[in-house]
This record gives sequence, C-alpha cells and structure tokens, in this order.
Amino acid sequence: MDKGSLAALSVRMTTFDEREEGFERKFVEDEALEFKATARRNRMLGLWAGELMGLEQDRLDEYAAAIVRADVTEPNDEDVLRRVSRDLEGAGLKVSEGQVRGKMDELLAIARGQLQSGE
Repeated sequence: MDKGSLAALSVRMTTFDEREEGFERKFVEDEALEFKATARRNRMLGLWAGELMGLEQDRLDEYAAAIVRADVTEPNDEDVLRRVSRDLEGAGLKVSEGQVRGKMDELLAIARGQLQSGE
C-alpha cells in the first residue's frame, strides 16, 4: 500500500471514528434526557396522586419526592405503578392500574416536552 492510500484510509477512519463518537454522544445525551424526564414524570405523578389522596402541601411535596426516590432506587416503571396504585387504594380511592399507567404516559410526554423546550 502506498502513502497516498494509507492517508486516504486514515482520513476515512477518522471520519468514521468521529461519526461513531457523535452517535455515542447523542446516545448518552438521549439517555440523560430520558432519566430527567422520568424523574420529572414521577414527581408530577406523585403530586397528582397526593392531591387525589388529599395530602396537605408539605406532605404532598414529601410524597412526590418519595415517588422519585423510589424509582431512582429501583428504576422500573412497574414498581412506580404498583406503589402509586397501592397508595391510592390504601387511601380508599378507586383508581385502576390502567388509569395510573395512562397518567404516567401522559405525564412522561409532558415532562419530555418541558425538557425539550428548556423548562
């Protein structure tokens, strides 16, 4: 292989490497955004459920924070769903898991929109 071919190969590898690094950066940014959106969604979900349960403002904030912490400790939407559903049932409210899941989906879309718009 001559020097010209090696130089061309080097340029192509550099371009490929740069593209790969760009994709990796985008993936990391997307994952960070999704983590923030999920945490924001869980806070809003906690506020929604806490309001349904009639919690006072200080307890409402504590409950919302507990929902966020619960998901950070065990990152799993199903755990959050079960926790909120169980809490609502314990408060004597008839809110189905399907309704809670629907609210989670709605709030996640809102959270993503807020983060994308810089809120």
